[in-house]
Amino acid sequence: MKKLFSTILFLMTFAAFFATTSFAEEKGNAAEGKTQFENICAACHGPGGKGDGVASAALDPKPRDLSDAAYVSTLSNEHLYKVISEGGPAVGLSPMMAAWSGVLSEQQTWDVIAFIHTDLCKCEYKAE
Repeated sequence: MKKLFSTILFLMTFAAFFATTSFAEEKGNAAEGKTQFENICAACHGPGGKGDGVASAALDPKPRDLSDAAYVSTLSNEHLYKVISEGGPAVGLSPMMAAWSGVLSEQQTWDVIAFIHTDLCKCEYKAE
């Protein structure tokens, strides 16, 4: 009985640990995503994701602040994937947000999402 209890406790701890690992982190590598973000996204979103990149001066509306945890935590990983890969119009946002599926592979897109969550907003999606 004691061994059964120990096994159940171990499995519950194991499951809780993996439940706290984000889906984007599971699929993406934040370090690789940082490289992609710096090369592709930072021109508009800025190096810190604040929407203040060098190209942002010419954009209306301005790029989103991806360091804003209150905002980014309302966006599912699937939503972020769709915005990055298909562009803003795919989710009713500005056409100024270009589609990057022709530039970023599926894995690279997940890497960027992991970087956004891990380094920029330091947040996770909070389903409502």
